[in-house]
Amino acid sequence: MAQKTSPRTGKNRTEKQQAVYRRRRIVVGVALVVVLSFIVFCLYSLSQGIVAVNREIHHADVYAISRKEVPTPTGQQKKSSVPDCDASDIALSVTPAASSLGVGDSMDFAVSVKYNGTSKAGCLIDVSQSGTVLTIKSGKDVIWKSDVCPVNSDYRLLVKGDEVKQTITWPGVRSGSACADAADLPKVDRGVYSAQLSVKGHAKTKSEPVGITVE
Repeated sequence: MAQKTSPRTGKNRTEKQQAVYRRRRIVVGVALVVVLSFIVFCLYSLSQGIVAVNREIHHADVYAISRKEVPTPTGQQKKSSVPDCDASDIALSVTPAASSLGVGDSMDFAVSVKYNGTSKAGCLIDVSQSGTVLTIKSGKDVIWKSDVCPVNSDYRLLVKGDEVKQTITWPGVRSGSACADAADLPKVDRGVYSAQLSVKGHAKTKSEPVGITVE
């Protein structure tokens, strides 16, 4: 005798199958979402890493370029098209603090650079001891020069009415061709010496010499 299938049982079985299918679809959908999210996260992280690397490379390049292009400062340098001062533009003078000094003593000299030119633009001059040089002589023998030891340049723009006054000290010694401490240099002997101020690079731009005596 053939077994009959209950319509209710068949209906329940169909609903159960549909529920299983739905759960499977949900699981698959969730898995796909997770996989896609993971892929997107990986791509985003990779792109951010590339951007960060490029930024660091760019920063390093810019830093290297900036370091290469920025010069090391060496004092105030001439950066103008204004001409240098020469004998027609300025008057130099030098005045000793006294007419004589003892052996081993030092002497201060008041030096002056005064503009007496006619140009409205004026002129430029390095008023450092390397630019306006005090020279001590005994006859034609050069005893001491203020530019033996290097110093930073000090360019000044001089126009009508300008005058730069400074003090240069001669330590009463004979200097050589190389810079040395005054304590290590030989003291000058008694005698008559002359002092004169000049502008380096302009042989005709100089003061009148003045005499001093070492006693």
